[in-house]
Amino acid sequence: MIREQEASRLGPIAAAAVADQLQRELAMHGIAADVNDGYGLAVVSVWRGLVVWTNGDHFWWCAGWNDHRSRPVYAWHPATDAKRAARRIAVRYGDLRVTSPGGS
Repeated sequence: MIREQEASRLGPIAAAAVADQLQRELAMHGIAADVNDGYGLAVVSVWRGLVVWTNGDHFWWCAGWNDHRSRPVYAWHPATDAKRAARRIAVRYGDLRVTSPGGS
């Protein structure tokens, strides 16, 4: 029981910390992002249609749409590697900027 209480107490802090780290890594790619946290999760708002969630262990975001199944496709990356996650998210950001109306 004590271990569960410790995990729930540390969860939100860990999620916010890795979200802040991702925000800094995205800034290195010239991408401004906002971080919000609560309830053990954190969200990094990057661009229209590009929101990155984290629970402190993983990042995940919508990477596209599956027309055949009519549902979004999600990508994920370990939160221990925010630098590489930021590179992947930067690629998605670039794609969205090109394809979204008024995106340039």
